[in-house]
Amino acid sequence: MKNKIKSIWSLLIIAGIMIAIIPSCSKFLDRKPLTATLTDLNQGALEAQSLTLYSTLRNYAGFSTLPWLDFNSIRDDDAQKGSSLTDGAEINAEFETFKYTKDDWATNTYWNDHYYMINLANKELYWADSLKVTDAASLRNVGEAYFFRAYSYFELLKAYGGYIPKVDFYYTDASKGILPNSSASGDPSTIYALIDNDLAKAAQYLPLNWVSGGTNRYPGRLTSGAANTLWAQTYLFRQQWGKVITLCNTVIYSGQYSLTPKFTDIWKDGLNGAGKNGPESIFEMQATIGANGTNYNGVQWGTSQNVRQGGADVTWNLGWGWNTPTDNLVSAWDDTDPRKSMTVLFSGQSDGGSATGGYGATLPAYNPGSGLDQKYWNKKVYSDPAMRQFTGENNASGGADWINHRIIRYADVILMLAEAANESGDGATAAKNLEIIRARARNGNSAVLPAIPFVNQAQMRTAIKNERRWEFAMEGYRFNDLVRWGDAPTVLGGLGYTSRCNLYPLPQKAIDLSGGVLKQNPAW
Repeated sequence: MKNKIKSIWSLLIIAGIMIAIIPSCSKFLDRKPLTATLTDLNQGALEAQSLTLYSTLRNYAGFSTLPWLDFNSIRDDDAQKGSSLTDGAEINAEFETFKYTKDDWATNTYWNDHYYMINLANKELYWADSLKVTDAASLRNVGEAYFFRAYSYFELLKAYGGYIPKVDFYYTDASKGILPNSSASGDPSTIYALIDNDLAKAAQYLPLNWVSGGTNRYPGRLTSGAANTLWAQTYLFRQQWGKVITLCNTVIYSGQYSLTPKFTDIWKDGLNGAGKNGPESIFEMQATIGANGTNYNGVQWGTSQNVRQGGADVTWNLGWGWNTPTDNLVSAWDDTDPRKSMTVLFSGQSDGGSATGGYGATLPAYNPGSGLDQKYWNKKVYSDPAMRQFTGENNASGGADWINHRIIRYADVILMLAEAANESGDGATAAKNLEIIRARARNGNSAVLPAIPFVNQAQMRTAIKNERRWEFAMEGYRFNDLVRWGDAPTVLGGLGYTSRCNLYPLPQKAIDLSGGVLKQNPAW
C-alpha cells in the first residue's frame, strides 16, 4: 500500500523527460478508430500531456487513496483510520491524535505527489507557450493544466499553508528547483494569487461540457463548471463571500448540473454504471474494470475503504477497511435523517437493502481482534456484489477498484451559496438553498428533516454547519471545514488538537534536499 517515496526535487527532474501517452489514460476517451486524423478526433496538440494529468490523479496515492484520506478525512471527528490495529498503526497517532510527524511515507507521499502533478502541469503550459497554440482544442488542454495546477496547490495550501514553495515554471536544471517558502510567515496570499490566475484561465478555456451529438464523449473530463466550483471553494476559505456567491451562481445558472434525485443513487457503481458521472458530478475521478479484471483502469479509492475481514473466513474481505465512521458521528447523527443509514454500514446488521443503498446482505458481527475490528464502515464506497463477481475482485481478492471518487459534487455549490449568503446578510437565500439539500435528503418524507426557516445569522450558521456535516460525512470535507470555521480547537481538542495542528509540518526530506533553503513552519 505504500508508494515508494521520491523527493520532490528528483521527481521534477525526472518529469523533464517528454511524457508519452500512458495506456491507462484511455478510459477518459471514447476514441474513434486509430486511423482517424487529429482534426477528426478534435484533439488538441497537448492531448498526451493532458491525459497524463488525469492518469496521475488516478494512480498516485496522494490523490486517490490512503495519504489523501489521512490528510482530509481521518483528522476529523467523524472518521478514523479503521482497518486493524496493526495495519498502518503509525497513522493512529499522526492523524487521529494529532501527533504529527515530519518524516513518514504517507506525509512524504502527499507532498511529493502534489508537486509531481504541479510539474506535469508546468511542463504542459511550457509546451503550450512554446507552440503558441491558439486552436480551441489545444486551449482546452491548457485549461486542464491550469486546473490541475490550481487544484494541487489548493490541496497543499490547506495542508501546509503559505509555507509551501511556489513552483510555477518548468525547468530541467535541478538547481532552479531549490526554492524557499512562498512566505516566511505562512501568508497564503502568494499561492492564492497563483490559484486565482490559474482558475480564471481554466474557466475561460475549459468547455461548458463535453457533449457532442447528444453524448458525453469524455465522462469525467474537466469543465468550466469544475474550475468555477473549485474557485468558489478557495474563496470560501478566504471568506470572500461576494465572490463565492458570484461563482456559485455562475455554476447554477449554467444549467449543467442538478442534484441526483435520490441520495443513494450518487454512490451506485454497478454494472449499468448508474451513479457514475451523474447530474451532480462536477469533478469525479474515473475508475473502470472489465470482466474478470480485463481492461483495468481502476482506482484504489474504493478498495482502500471497503469492509476488511481477516483470518480464514474471507467472505467479507472486500478491501483494506480504512476511513471508518466514529462513535461520535453515529451518536451525534439523528436516526431520522435518511442519509445516516445511507452513509454508515453497521457490523452485525443488515445493509438495509436497496432503499438505503444496500444489497440485502447482513454484515458479520463486530469482533475486535478477530479481523473484523470495526463497528462501522463507509457505505458511500460499499461495493456492489454483482460488480465483485463481474470484475473478479471478490472476497479473497479484497478489491473494489472500479469505484469512482466523487471529488466535487453539486451539493457543495448549493451549500457554499447558502453559507456565503448567510454571512453576507441574505438569510432568505441561505434558508432557500439549505432547504434544497434537505428536501433531497428527505426524499418526499415530510415527517423528517423539516425545513429550517431563517431566524438570525448565528442560528442559520449553525444549521449550515450541521448540514455540511451530514451531507458530506466521510467524504473528506469536515476537518478543513472545522479549521476554516475556527471550530477545530473546540471540536477536536479532546483528541489532542491544538491551534498549530491546522497546518501539517513540511516534510523534513524536502527541507534536507533543499540544503536548508526551504524552512520549516515555525510552529513545528
